[in-house]
Amino acid sequence: MPDYALAPSSVAALTGGLADSVFETAETRPSLPVLARRTDPSSPVWEKVTAAELRDEVSDLARGLVAAGISPGHRVAVMARTRYEWTVLSYALWAVGAEVVPIYPTSSRDQVEWILRDSECVAVVVEDEQGVMTVGSVCAGLPRLQHVWQLDAGALEQLVERGSVVPPTTVDSLRRIVLPDATAVIAYTSGTSGHARGCALSHRALASPCDTLLAGWGHTAAPPGEQPSVLAFLPFSHVYGLMIQGVCIRGGILMGHEPEFGEEALASALQTFRPTYFYAVPSVFEKLYKNFLRSFQEAGRDALFERAAETARDFAVAQERQRLGQGPGPGFDLRLQHALYERTVYRKLRAALGGRVVRATSGGSSLNRELSLFFEGIGIYVHDGYGLTETAGGITMQPLGREKSGTVGKALPGTTIRIADDGEILVQGPSVFQGYVNDEAATRAALRDGWLATGDIGHLDSDGYLTITGRKKDVIVTSGGKSVAPAPLEQRLRMHPLIHQAVVVGDNRPCVGALITLDPDYLAHWRAARALLGDTPEREAREESALREEIGRAVAAANSTVSRSESIRVFRILPEPFDVASGLLTPSMKLRRDAIVERYASEIDAMYAARTRTSPRLAANDPTADWDDSDDVFR
Repeated sequence: MPDYALAPSSVAALTGGLADSVFETAETRPSLPVLARRTDPSSPVWEKVTAAELRDEVSDLARGLVAAGISPGHRVAVMARTRYEWTVLSYALWAVGAEVVPIYPTSSRDQVEWILRDSECVAVVVEDEQGVMTVGSVCAGLPRLQHVWQLDAGALEQLVERGSVVPPTTVDSLRRIVLPDATAVIAYTSGTSGHARGCALSHRALASPCDTLLAGWGHTAAPPGEQPSVLAFLPFSHVYGLMIQGVCIRGGILMGHEPEFGEEALASALQTFRPTYFYAVPSVFEKLYKNFLRSFQEAGRDALFERAAETARDFAVAQERQRLGQGPGPGFDLRLQHALYERTVYRKLRAALGGRVVRATSGGSSLNRELSLFFEGIGIYVHDGYGLTETAGGITMQPLGREKSGTVGKALPGTTIRIADDGEILVQGPSVFQGYVNDEAATRAALRDGWLATGDIGHLDSDGYLTITGRKKDVIVTSGGKSVAPAPLEQRLRMHPLIHQAVVVGDNRPCVGALITLDPDYLAHWRAARALLGDTPEREAREESALREEIGRAVAAANSTVSRSESIRVFRILPEPFDVASGLLTPSMKLRRDAIVERYASEIDAMYAARTRTSPRLAANDPTADWDDSDDVFR
């Protein structure tokens, strides 16, 4: 029986390439604002670009690409932040049948060399002189590379001038021969271990989830009668960012670009652009929550925030039970409390996102259920979706009117999900990739009898909602044979405002342990709030003891959600966060677990050795019996 809350089972079949939507919108709604940009990053003014203006920019740049020798099937890398030129350039490349190869601008020299060589790019577009230097240092080993274009040096303007001799009809002719199953993007996986693999994604694959989401959920992206708007700040170098761009361009949603991912720049852009829909990853929602809490604590109103947050979650739970047919909805007292906090707290929190956001989507990894309930309770429902590079973005979404927090929703219409015997999630559908470039063995391993083996583990409930447990390769097996999925524990730990990152370890160890990094902003606030008196050595010792107790409570809270054999029994706080520059995070902010375990091997050894008891009393049926629940070690 079909779910009434999902989108139609089919959308209009794609007949050409991704660039067609730019030209079609310009023809049917030429004056519609589709992009917004700031000529000065510090300016609050956003200049709107109409559909007709975007078409002309794309066409003019496409003519310049033709003049430079870019032909159908050529691969061109784009190594830049999320900026206006990224969008114009990608659609110009698709208009002439070229393939886009996104590269994170923070990629190392070796990573850049590998991607350019493996994909056989004929050109690369970089942002600045640093990008030119990085590419220049590897050019000798890239005989197919013919062009290095620098955005900040006016490369696109020069291409447009060069293309003035090419007739516009040339671009139209090239665009019309682009087929839906032609490759549009070679998206390299983040590469948590070894070389990244290039996922070949067709125009159809990239358009399919966009069109399905627009058909089923597009009307919810803004209040009735208003044009939806989205601030794009996630990297277009990642498939999630590309999907956001595709949804906006294909759906006539006004899109602004914010290239800086920093907290201050993002906050400023949100206040001036004021989007109606918000896309982010879980870490952004976690940071927002912690910032809310900190601001109320600094004002001496932390008790008010805690009560308001609890009411928001209770209200959201009651709403969820009602829409799932499991309860009557919020009672009178709860509605009264919620209305009070709406006036005093919730609308102030929504103002941090510009004050106009009606809904949001979280992707990249699973969102904590309590966090999802909090945002729903303050008036912003956060759809937690699921997808991966090999599926060109989203393959699930929460059905409207039947949303269930803590899950990633149901399979999009046209997509099928099943769970293998070992818990691995398998996917079939129009957005599944064509294969890995230059790696037939890996392609055969991933595509099994028409099903994509995602490498993720999870389960479907009786109503078809999918819950993600973690990555198959990340499962920890202790020396006692207990299998533990680290992601839920790590997710729970990160909910504590002091904890920035957490990596659960324990392979071939007697119990589960954790490496923890602290949130520097909240730690500074926490230290200032305590303002302990006394001489320096004594004060520092008391502060360290208090910090140890606080993190111990966070560990205990995480442990309350799992069995004793799965619980964290030892932990260590590290002096600095994991980051991309150190090679411990992927550019999409995922943990490089193997690299972290290798980098901190001595700390992990010391963490376990410090609490090993010399007593011979061991329980034969419990290999962790010699470990106290409160064991912890600080660096």
